[in-house]
Amino acid sequence: MTLRFHEIAEANHRIQNPFTHDKLILLGEVTRVGPHTRILDIACGKGELLCRWAEIHRVSGHGVDASQVFLAAAEARSAELGVADRLTFSQGDAEFFETDERFPVVSCLGAMWFAGGFDQSLIRLRGWATDDALILVGHPYWIEEPPDGAYEAFDPDRTENATLIGTLDRFEQHGLELVEMVLADGDSWDRYDAAHWWTTDVWLRANPDDPDHAAVRDFSRTWQRRYLEYGRRYLGWGAFVLRVGA
Repeated sequence: MTLRFHEIAEANHRIQNPFTHDKLILLGEVTRVGPHTRILDIACGKGELLCRWAEIHRVSGHGVDASQVFLAAAEARSAELGVADRLTFSQGDAEFFETDERFPVVSCLGAMWFAGGFDQSLIRLRGWATDDALILVGHPYWIEEPPDGAYEAFDPDRTENATLIGTLDRFEQHGLELVEMVLADGDSWDRYDAAHWWTTDVWLRANPDDPDHAAVRDFSRTWQRRYLEYGRRYLGWGAFVLRVGA
């Protein structure tokens, strides 16, 4: 998905993952964040995690995203919730983000390809973390071993997704201990994925002469079909809480 297609399809999404509001808040609770917690959120999108956790749990933090459209929404949301004094945002390719600060919580929910693949991205996240930090990883997993068509639709190289136990194995290979998790369910997947269809349909009707019209239409139809044929049955999604240095 190109960045522009992503911006079009998720124009009306506040949470840009298959998570409900309640699950996002639950993740903050199980992660035990609080007023002294500072979070780095990679590929933060519209910043809902940082903004809501700053409002409810009084955290502070910094979000990084490639989309100025999404960051403008994040800054507006932080002002709306009265937490702009505790949050900052910057635009750029997360793979090349540099900071001297190390964070007790580092998060990347739904963009674990940002450094060229899952394992490379996990290494980058660890580089921004303190020695005893928590790393929050949001990523798909196979609910059961899928057919070849599902791999072709979602993971053609068969390197990015695993079953839940396979995902645990990958974390442990990087010296990370899984200490909590919050998983999406079928309803939250539907609300995330199906909402793209309506938003894209509205955009297509309003922009018949846009040069990307045909590409956006074809992309939306392809994603819809692959979700209904394979994603709804075989693909789960979870936010995994990992301890560094355990």
